[in-house]
Amino acid sequence: MLGASLLLAFREIRRHLLRSFLTVLGIVIGVAAVITMVTVGNGVTASVRNQISALGANTLMVIPNQQGRAAGSAPVRPFLIADVDAIREQVGGVKAISGQAQASVSAVHNGVKWTTTVSGTSDAGMDVQNLALTSGRRFTDGEESAGNAVCIVGATVRKNLFATEDPVGQQLRLNSISCSVIGVLKERGQGGGGNDQDDVVLMPLRAAQRQLIGNQNIYLIVIGVDPAYDNATVGADVERLLRERRHLGPDQDSDIRLIDVKQITDTVSSTIGVMTSLVAAIASISLVVGGIGIVNIMLVSVTERTREIGIRLAIGALAGEVRLQFLTEAVVLCSMGGAIGIALAFVLSFFLTQLMKVDFAMDPLVVVGSLGFASVLGVVFGYVPAQRAAALNPIEALRHE
Repeated sequence: MLGASLLLAFREIRRHLLRSFLTVLGIVIGVAAVITMVTVGNGVTASVRNQISALGANTLMVIPNQQGRAAGSAPVRPFLIADVDAIREQVGGVKAISGQAQASVSAVHNGVKWTTTVSGTSDAGMDVQNLALTSGRRFTDGEESAGNAVCIVGATVRKNLFATEDPVGQQLRLNSISCSVIGVLKERGQGGGGNDQDDVVLMPLRAAQRQLIGNQNIYLIVIGVDPAYDNATVGADVERLLRERRHLGPDQDSDIRLIDVKQITDTVSSTIGVMTSLVAAIASISLVVGGIGIVNIMLVSVTERTREIGIRLAIGALAGEVRLQFLTEAVVLCSMGGAIGIALAFVLSFFLTQLMKVDFAMDPLVVVGSLGFASVLGVVFGYVPAQRAAALNPIEALRHE
C-alpha cells in the first residue's frame, strides 16, 4: 500500500511540476538557509580558533597594564629578564616561558628594502607560540646567551626580499646591523587582529635588545602552561609574584595585565556559536512558512480531486488508505524540498566560505537533521488535508463538480 501511495504521489507531483516547486520553495529556502548559516558559522569558529591557537593552546601572555592611566602619569614599567627567570623558578605549572621585545626595522637584502617587525624571543618562546619552520634551524642556547646576530624570517619577508632564493645561509641587514638567516618560519596567515603574522623577523632576545632596541626592557612575557595545571591558577600565581617583585601593596591597582589565550578562544567560539544558532533559528522560520504553504496547496488539491477521492471510497478504498496517500504526497514534497535545499546549501556554503577565506565545515548531522525535519513537517502540515480527504462522504464526493 505504501508503494502504491508513493507512485500516486510522484504521479500527482509530476502532473503539476510548477505548482509543486512553488509549494516547496519555502522548504528549499529554509533548509538551505539553516545549513548555510551553520556551515559558515562553523567555518568562522574554526578559523578564529586556529588564529588564536596560533599563539599557543595553553598560553598566558603578560603585558604592562596601560589601561586607565591618566595623562602625565608615570610611564608604564616594563618587565626584566629577572622577572622571567623568577616566574620560571617559582611558579608551578610553567612548561615554558620567554620574554619578548619588538622593534620596527628596515630590512634590506641585495638592494631590496622592506619595513618589517623584529621580535626578540627564544627557542622556548617559539615552542609556546607553536612556531614551526619550513627550512633551516632554530636558535641554539649559545646564540641566545651570547646575543648572536642570527635571525629567522617569516614567509612575507622571504617573499618580498628573497623571492625564489633560499634565504638560509644568506645575510640580511636590519637597520645598521647584519644578521645571518638560519631559518624560515612556516606560513601562518592573517592574525585575529587582521595583522600579517608572517611579516616578522625573529632574533634572540639579547641580540634584539642590544643591537636594535637599545635597552633591556621586556614588554611581553609568553608562558606555556602544563596541560595538567589550570590556567587560571597559574595566572593568579604569576600575577601575585609580579606584584611582589614590583612592590605593589594589596590596595594598589595592578600595573600588569594577564591574558589567557585559552579563555579567549573559548569565549569567542561560544559567542560565535550562539550567534550562529540564533541566525539559524531565524532562518528556520521559513520552514514553518513553507509548511503553511504545503497545507494550503494540499487543501486545494483535496478540493480539486474530490470526485477522484469519492470514486476510490465508493469502490472500497478505506479512509486510512486515502489519508496515507495525501500524507505521502506531503512528505514526498517536503523531502524533495529538503533535498533541493541541501544541494543549494552545499553550493552557497562553499561559495561563501571561499569568499570569506574560512574553513568549509559542513556538519553531516545538521544535513541529516534538516532533511529529517523537512520530512516531519510533511507529516505535521499534511495531516489536516489528509484527514479532510479521508473524512469525505463518498456520495457527496461523487456529486462534486
